[in-house]
Amino acid sequence: MFRRTVLALTASAALMGTTAFADGHSKDIVDTAAGAGNFTTLLAAAEAAGLVEKLKSEGPFTVFAPTDEAFAALPEGTVEDLLKPENKEALAGILTYHVVAGKVMSTDLTDDMQAETVQGTTVMIDLDDGVMVDDANVTTADIEASNGVIHVIDKVIMP
Repeated sequence: MFRRTVLALTASAALMGTTAFADGHSKDIVDTAAGAGNFTTLLAAAEAAGLVEKLKSEGPFTVFAPTDEAFAALPEGTVEDLLKPENKEALAGILTYHVVAGKVMSTDLTDDMQAETVQGTTVMIDLDDGVMVDDANVTTADIEASNGVIHVIDKVIMP
């Protein structure tokens, strides 16, 4: 449980501006995140969980993505533990909790809406004080990719 709780995708407010993604959405979600340069932990986790090919597929997907700083804020040793082969299933559950099937732009959101995740449970969207997904703030929204959209969040969310 601790492992599942600690790694849910979180993002720090330090995400680079959307100019890093201004190449006409020709890159998929994985390549877009890689091009930003501050999602190396997220991408390593997706690789360890066997999710890279899925996130490179046609989609569309909406990803609530944490930056490297967000992962660094987790308790010491958590990320390293989750990246171990024996924790692949738990890691995949955490990561897929950050993915919604379909392309959900910020303009599609309504207060207190629920979105079903690929993991199988729902996240709550709150618009009362900015945009929140569960208890994480969206720090950068609507980073478009060829197969969906990325929204950066400032905290790892857990199923």
